[in-house]
This record gives sequence, structure tokens and C-alpha cells, in this order.
Amino acid sequence: MSVLGNTALSFSDDQSMIMDVSRAFCADKSPVSAVRGLLETDAGFDVAVWREMVDMGWPGMALPESVGGSGLGVDTVVPVLEAMGRALLGGPLLSTLLAGQLLLRAAGNGTGLEASSRAGSEPSGFLHDTLSSIAAGAPATVALLDGADWGAQTIRCELSGDSTLRGAKQQVLDAAVAEWFVVVAQQAGEPVLVIVPKVAIEPAARRDKVLIDATRRAQSVDFTGVLAADGAVLRGPQVVSALRDVRLLGALLLAAEAGGSAASCLNTTVEYLKTRKQFGKLIGSYQALKHPCVDILMAIDTTRSFVYHAASLLGSDPLGHDAEVACRMAKAQATETLKHAGDRAVQFHGGMGFTWECDAQLYVRRAQWVQQAYGDAQHHRKHLAQLLLDR
Repeated sequence: MSVLGNTALSFSDDQSMIMDVSRAFCADKSPVSAVRGLLETDAGFDVAVWREMVDMGWPGMALPESVGGSGLGVDTVVPVLEAMGRALLGGPLLSTLLAGQLLLRAAGNGTGLEASSRAGSEPSGFLHDTLSSIAAGAPATVALLDGADWGAQTIRCELSGDSTLRGAKQQVLDAAVAEWFVVVAQQAGEPVLVIVPKVAIEPAARRDKVLIDATRRAQSVDFTGVLAADGAVLRGPQVVSALRDVRLLGALLLAAEAGGSAASCLNTTVEYLKTRKQFGKLIGSYQALKHPCVDILMAIDTTRSFVYHAASLLGSDPLGHDAEVACRMAKAQATETLKHAGDRAVQFHGGMGFTWECDAQLYVRRAQWVQQAYGDAQHHRKHLAQLLLDR
């Protein structure tokens, strides 16, 4: 009997089609030369490519049709993130997807936006307009961290009785290009979500943060003094559930991306091993280099199994025990897979592997960031021990 208790793994026709399309698109739009050309830019991504992603409906894939989305579910987003990871394609898609999911789930299961959508009526007000804007391609992000610890649960940013925010958020991904910020705050000791448009944030309240993954951008943002608009605050017990779900979904989507990056890293390494000669022999002919590559390949396959197992358990309802276990397992596995693949890539490239010009550096840097974002392997295994052994 499996310790998981649930080993379901399915791969739908929609996911297969989306994978084929997204892999072809990402490979075409994001060769490594294009990736390197964007590393030193302010945005860190190609705006024209982002518009093409919007035209294909990627930001609204997991949002309901009632707000202009495709209503396909979060599971269909997984192959897109995997393809983006393979191509190291930058852009605000991950942040936008998570912001949309946080708002959607905080609207309430059975009483909010989803209930209105299922009943055939149109959700109205500020939330509807925000989700419609996100589905149409307006970048969004979640202002989640009050400090540097991705595992912290304490919320220090506060919403006062007069609907004014006080506090700053750290490492807000894609904040420079975001049209909408979903700010995680507290009011009277209870978590709330505040939807803040970019126009409400003064330029002086932003500060760029340099991330080790040079393909990403983030800022610290001080929301002190920002007044929440009417209908822009989401409250209630569903907010707690939504925050928990989005932390798990963030871990899963990053695991999918990391698995794609690890596969690309391995391909880069193998291509080098097939061309580099030492003492008159291709270095790829040595078993000391072959065997670690096989280990990485097996770890990548394991990562994909964990990721798509977790995707098989996702739905619009709050994530259950099995889904939580699966998301945490996927993130723990993917984190270590990419870290190991990047480390071996540097080592196998020899002295050149330690230089900025070697593409192995791109994967090592991504591995360093991914292992911390939304919890590292140790964080998730600590929770897995409670979920699996303390029942």
C-alpha cells in the first residue's frame, strides 16, 4: 500500500494539446540567446512575447468563462509552466495565475464568484472587473511576504478600520509591470485580501530587489497610506483557505517549471559532453559522467510524475489532504532535481562552467531561487511528516 494512499495520475487531451503548443511556442520565442539578451533589461522579458501569450489565453486559462477566462482549471496550466521552464522564458505569467487563483478562491466556494458562475449569473463589482482584467492579460501579482522567510505565516501588513493599509511587502514578483496587486494583510487579527491597482502606489514606495535568478524581477513595495477602494477587500474564513491553497499551488507550478528547467539543463550538459574532447576522447564516453546524467534523467522523470500526480488532484474546491501531500512532494522533489542538475552542469563544463558565459550558470541561479520560493525541500518534508505519519 502506498504511503500516499492516493496515486492517481491522469493526463488529459487538453493538457496534451496545451503541452505541444506551449513547448513549440516557448522553444521558438525563447532560445538561450534571447534569454541572455533579456538578462540585463529592466523588464526581464519580451513584452511582444507576453502579448502573444495573452492572445493565446494563457493568463485566463484557469479563470471561469464568466470573467473572460477559459474555465479549463489549474491542472491545464501545469504543462505551460513546464514548457516555460524548459525555455527559461520570463514574464509575469506565474504571478498573474497565482493572483487570479487567490482572488477566485477567496471569493468563496459555494457563496462567491464560483457560485455565481455555476448558477449562470454574472459576478459583479470590483472583483469581477479585476478578474476580467487579469483574464484579458493585465499582469497581476500577490504581495505575500512580510519578510524574507517563505515559510512564515505571520502577517504584519495591516488594514485599518478606515480601510487604509500600513506595512511593506518583500520580494513582490513582477511588481514593476503588475497592473493589480493582491495584498495579504490582517484586520482585527484576521487575514484579508486587498486589491490594489498600480496607480495607487507611489513610485517612491517601490524598491527593486536583485534576485539570484536573473530571469526574474521583484520589488519591495510599501503600501502604507494606500486606501482600499469600495469592494476591494475580501474577508472571511475562505481567505484563510485561499491563502493555504495558493501557497500550495505556487509550490506546484514552480515545481513544474523547475522540472522543465532541469530537463533543459540536462540537454545542455549532454550536448557539451558529446562535443568536448579530453586526451583525444569525447568526455561523454566516460562512465563517471554518464552515470550522473542517468541519475538526473531519472530524477526528472520522478519530478514529472509527482507534478502530474498533483495536477490530477486539483479542482476548484479547496485542496484536500491528498492534494496537499502531492503538491508538497512535487516541490521537494523538483527543488533537489534542478539543484543537482545545475550543480553537475557546472562541474561537467569544467573551468568554463564557473563563468557567466556558460549557460550552466542560468540553471544554477534558477535552482537557488526556486528552492526557496514557496518553501524549500526541508520545509515541505517537515509538513509531509505531519501529514503522512501523524495521522
